[in-house]
Amino acid sequence: MASASSLLSEERLLCSICLDVFTDPVSIVCGHNFCSSCLHTYWDSGDTCQCPMCKREFSTRPELQVNTVMSELADEFKKLVQVRASTPGPQLPAVDVLCDFCSELKEKAVKSCLTCLTSFCESHLEPHRRVAVLKGHTLLEPVKNLDDRMCETHNKMTELYCLKEQAFICVLCLKADHKGHKAVPLEEQYEKVAATKDKAQANMQKLIQKRIEKIAEVEKLLDVSWVDSEKEEQATVQVFTELIQSIQTSQAELVEAIQQRHRGIKQKGEEFLKELRREVTELKSRSSQLEHLSQSQDHYRFLQSFQTLSKPPHESCPDTDLGPDLSFQATRGHLTRLKQRVEEMMEEIPEIRLKRMREHAVDLTLDPDTANYLLVISEDGKQVTVEDNIEKDKVKDNPKRFAYCQVLAKEGFMTGKFYFEVQVKGKIGWFVGVVRESVERKSWRGRSVEDGYWCIGLVEGKYLTTADLKPIILIEELQKLGVFVDYNKGEVSFYNADSKSLIGCITGCCFTEKLYPYFYPQLNYNGNSAPLIITPVPQTH
Repeated sequence: MASASSLLSEERLLCSICLDVFTDPVSIVCGHNFCSSCLHTYWDSGDTCQCPMCKREFSTRPELQVNTVMSELADEFKKLVQVRASTPGPQLPAVDVLCDFCSELKEKAVKSCLTCLTSFCESHLEPHRRVAVLKGHTLLEPVKNLDDRMCETHNKMTELYCLKEQAFICVLCLKADHKGHKAVPLEEQYEKVAATKDKAQANMQKLIQKRIEKIAEVEKLLDVSWVDSEKEEQATVQVFTELIQSIQTSQAELVEAIQQRHRGIKQKGEEFLKELRREVTELKSRSSQLEHLSQSQDHYRFLQSFQTLSKPPHESCPDTDLGPDLSFQATRGHLTRLKQRVEEMMEEIPEIRLKRMREHAVDLTLDPDTANYLLVISEDGKQVTVEDNIEKDKVKDNPKRFAYCQVLAKEGFMTGKFYFEVQVKGKIGWFVGVVRESVERKSWRGRSVEDGYWCIGLVEGKYLTTADLKPIILIEELQKLGVFVDYNKGEVSFYNADSKSLIGCITGCCFTEKLYPYFYPQLNYNGNSAPLIITPVPQTH
């Protein structure tokens, strides 16, 4: 349950027209509240009748309903403010200024002297009201830390304001660092600035009103977005439900057709087998009779029966088609292609595509043995920076180490898919991607696909891939780069990991060696000292 203080917070009770606590609050049909007089004045000043917040237009002025709850809350808040204003509360120690002259129990100061740089209680202030010399000192309401108003260079009070540097200065500063600058007394500058207060306040109120209107606009967009998302979700679920039902029905029909086809083949095959077995039995019987007749001496009977017994029922076995139905194979091929097309369509949605890529995330660690001597690898092996003052002799060389400011990850890959993310925020020059294991490390032949580099980089404010020198135009600022490699397909893709948008893609690659993630932070020029950081990949759900 909300507390009374939260219910009576001032920001909940402000009219967006007058920016003050509600007076006779009324509600209109869109649900927004305003002071009754403010709303009538707003409508009287315009040609159309619309809500000042959401800009909803009405053909006729809607009937205004008194918001009794808001009215009661506004009245309670005003009473609370009056009670607090009339009830003296305890003073916070942080705002108390104590007398600098009181030795033991210090009294509260009533004035501070800018000449003496001292705060006085009522009794110790008495000389300033009596002595002629002290009467000329500048007194003001008690101020803490009077030393802050002293010029640090000349140890004198800053009584002037430099118009050129817009700084508080003392009289000696005009003869030194601010010589020739125009300066005026603080009182004069105060009167000049104070005279613009009303205009500044008016501008401030306009800015507040514009932001209130922008808040209403964004809130309306969020409401519309929520409604659209709900509709889109329901429509998508409906389409998928119908698709699933259609697939399930088609599956059942196809299975029934396959089973029916099998039953027909089985019945036909069993009849064929029955006929073949009958013929085998008959042939065996004739063979036996022929053998018996051949042993008989009755030449007449032998010749009479031989012609009938030796002639088979069929010259050859009957041909029966029991092979697979090619129409089922074609249907299965169509379904496979349909499944692939659905997967391709799903991956056209950036959030789904990146989610599926992140399922192939790998944990990388930078390999110090490959790092150029100017590179510094963090203890966890996730960051690389350039240190220009490192002596080359202090780093032991080896065949794996690069002669230029480059470094590889320890992990290499020869198959499948893998994905990693790198923070490039704050850098104005870099290259990140993958390289083949045999890439040249001791000389500079360039960074191209032909040389074994499949990378993207930022060069002189332009994003380029090693496969194409055409600049890539990015709509969003790139702070975190995602790299996805499909080794078997021969593709390397680069993504803005924050906006989930595709930046570039190198296709048609023929990988034959192990691939290693590659990092080139470039030298520290023109503020390029930020590190390249291998960041954890968000878990997919």
